Amino acid sequence: MTAHDVVVGVDGTLVAVRALDWAADEAVRRGATLRIVYAAPDADEAAPILASAATRIHERHFGLPTETTAAEGDAVRALARESEHAALTVVGTRGFGGVTGLQFGSVSLRLAARVHGPLVVVRGDHPCDGEVLLGLADDAHADVAAYAFQEAERRGARLRVLHSWTHRHTTPELPSPLPATSPGQRQLAQQDRAEEAVPRFSIAGLRERYPEVEVEPRTVRTSPAHALLEATRDASVVVIGAQRHASWHRPRLGPVTHTLLHRSHCPVVVVPTG
Repeated sequence: MTAHDVVVGVDGTLVAVRALDWAADEAVRRGATLRIVYAAPDADEAAPILASAATRIHERHFGLPTETTAAEGDAVRALARESEHAALTVVGTRGFGGVTGLQFGSVSLRLAARVHGPLVVVRGDHPCDGEVLLGLADDAHADVAAYAFQEAERRGARLRVLHSWTHRHTTPELPSPLPATSPGQRQLAQQDRAEEAVPRFSIAGLRERYPEVEVEPRTVRTSPAHALLEATRDASVVVIGAQRHASWHRPRLGPVTHTLLHRSHCPVVVVPTG
């Protein structure tokens, strides 16, 4: 397996077939090999499921390089291991908070906290032919922004960059006789300008590197999870960075990532940032 492979987890369910089709389309766009993985306690169970998946890909994408792998044991560990040398790892889920044979709550969330590269959770109920949506937190997510630009370029789609924020707390003060002239008001106005400039400054260099990508930066004054969730209604895919917080027993995902993995209206690309 090379770092250009697209890895997809299958389990014989219909939602896994949807993930398989999405991964195959992505492999075609990238000119990559599609690696189909089935993880089960007994590897002998994998043969018919992997054969069926390979036949489907051969019929739909004749000539696409395809490999199959049967892995014994836990699906999360198997897919995390496969992701070490893959360009992209893909899994599926059903509906709003539903589960699949890959047990969405168990596998997808755990995998998002452990995957070594970008992970796609295929969900949503509309065709993937809209814009690419980027949820931008700050300048530290340069790799996440770069991935979103590359995704938009591959798809020939517009990139919408969404930066969400809310006003910081300021100490109450006596009103000023002139508008916006008190120290607190001036500080708040300065913070407003700085926050609204974040998406423009963060993507300036990338706009030069990807001149063919049409970009629409937007700053909204609401919670990141709510703003991104609403924006996924019109997107083909949403790209977010997963700042993974270490705990004593396992990595944890932030609230924005958790919300989108459960409720997004389109596929979610999770790019690890820590």
